[in-house]
Amino acid sequence: MTKSTSRVHPAGDVAVQMQVKRRRLRVATLAAGFSLFALYLAWHAWHDPQSQHQDELPITQAIAQDASSDQAVAVAGPDLVKRGEYLARAGDCVACHTADKSRPYAGGLPIATPFGTIYTPNITPDPDTGIGQWSDAEFLRAMHEGIGKSGERLYPAFPYVEYTRVTDQDVLAIRAYLNTLAPVHYTPPRNDLKFPFNQRWLMTFWNLVNFTEGRFVPDPKQSAELNRGAYLVLGLAHCEECHTPRNFMQGLKSSDRLSGAVQAGWHAFNITPDKNSGIGNWSDDELVSYLSTGVAPGRANAAGPMAEVVTDSTQYLNDEDLHAIVAYLRSVPPVSGGEARPRDQWGKPADDVTALRGQTITSVNGAQLFIANCATCHNWTGQGVGASAPGAYPSLVHNSVAGASDANNLAMVILHGVNRTTKQADVLMPAFGDQLTDDQVAAITNYVTRQFGNPQSTVTVDQIAKLRAQQQ
Repeated sequence: MTKSTSRVHPAGDVAVQMQVKRRRLRVATLAAGFSLFALYLAWHAWHDPQSQHQDELPITQAIAQDASSDQAVAVAGPDLVKRGEYLARAGDCVACHTADKSRPYAGGLPIATPFGTIYTPNITPDPDTGIGQWSDAEFLRAMHEGIGKSGERLYPAFPYVEYTRVTDQDVLAIRAYLNTLAPVHYTPPRNDLKFPFNQRWLMTFWNLVNFTEGRFVPDPKQSAELNRGAYLVLGLAHCEECHTPRNFMQGLKSSDRLSGAVQAGWHAFNITPDKNSGIGNWSDDELVSYLSTGVAPGRANAAGPMAEVVTDSTQYLNDEDLHAIVAYLRSVPPVSGGEARPRDQWGKPADDVTALRGQTITSVNGAQLFIANCATCHNWTGQGVGASAPGAYPSLVHNSVAGASDANNLAMVILHGVNRTTKQADVLMPAFGDQLTDDQVAAITNYVTRQFGNPQSTVTVDQIAKLRAQQQ
């Protein structure tokens, strides 16, 4: 039996090896060239002061100057300015562009991202450090395309992904309002981003995957109310920025739109019409009440970033816009998060205060800590004080924070408190982060979820430590 073999001629071996070497050399050359180009851009951006952008210059002394508000109003017209103020509130511009409440819209607020910290720019009409020398076309380009005055790519911490849907007229109305603000001479801190994410030109590739430029187009098959709600939710109010999960590039994951996400330790809940995981069992009046006052009696009380949204933005929306938002949220596809029942349908009153009488507590005890720190306002039964009156101390029974499938928001409320100011009431819960240790916060959190909420939702001491470390 003869064994047959196939053999390449030695000359063929040499030719193949040479081709492989040439291919590897080309790839190495391209990689080296790209690396040198990136390093050159980094060196150029660092050494050329002309290339440093407004949000990347050294901090200067903040000096509020006299505003030329009367002239700006005269040029734009009072009705346009009033409309712009309303739209700026709908877009919650003040929240991100204010680090110091004594100088609103002057920027400097740190925004933590997985790639480093971004500081928001000054958008007062100061000519040197703000947008006083921007043309309307440049302002439109920033809002619609994410491109700054000097042609630099803006980072998507600025939600141009949603603002691109806002009409030219509404953008220019916002600009007219901003022109009437007191100019503040202040340059925010320079962004602190890791290489290569500090290279703005890389946003070109991010945009290819995560950004579609274009204005909102109403759906002729839907009502004017629903179209208005879509325009607000998907555009100016940019609800997806907090309530939609993100992909590995930190772009919005459109397949799970509005199904909830975690931001800086806070869980922005599912706001699709799923009856268990979302808002499907809320009435229209309850949703409107929550947006306008921060309270849906018997269901939820806004805290953390959502309390800020209510304080700075949604409480100022008119009734038509609030109902339009609700109508649109009713229309989106429901997304199930796997919850067995709604967050606000858990819990029962406690009677631990009688059981604890005369007992010697020898360890960290959640019930004892609750009675000592929380019962004064929430009652030792957990049923609150004041029922549904404005400024009432909310019940923890049938409370969406206590009944959530994760205890993040409950722990964050204990650590950081609640501060929500509306036309109806000033709501303040003190922060206990400086008074309680991580194990004490964990003990209270787990007691509240076990007694008043979802007993399967627990936290560890290590999780509390991580939440405490989150930049707020």
